[in-house]
Amino acid sequence: MAIPIQITVDARDPRRLAAFWAVALGYVLQPPRPGYLVRSGDGAREEQYTAIVDPAGIGPRILFQRVPEPKTLKNRVHLDVNAGHGGTDRRAAVRSHMSQLVAAGATVQREMQEESGWWIVLSDPEGNEFCLQ
Repeated sequence: MAIPIQITVDARDPRRLAAFWAVALGYVLQPPRPGYLVRSGDGAREEQYTAIVDPAGIGPRILFQRVPEPKTLKNRVHLDVNAGHGGTDRRAAVRSHMSQLVAAGATVQREMQEESGWWIVLSDPEGNEFCLQ
């Protein structure tokens, strides 16, 4: 039996990044658990953690945790978002999903065509690279 995993992502703004990835993956925001809200320096309450979950309960939970520093280097791990799976026109499905992600804050980096396949490299609102295929 496989061991369940959670993917944890460092974020400057956990709520914003979680909302973006909910669109990217078809996930939903999970209500904050006790301890997820903390007081900031000005006394306002902000989320230290924000999580998204697969509404079908199949995919892993993804937790976004607040960190003070911005992303500075290339990702050592990235997600491949398979937006074109199961469709008859995979490229059209990928490009359609890409448009939604750009509207949600993604940046297109480059389009790749290699012997192994075709995909588009994007970055999320905080600069984390991922592949859309």
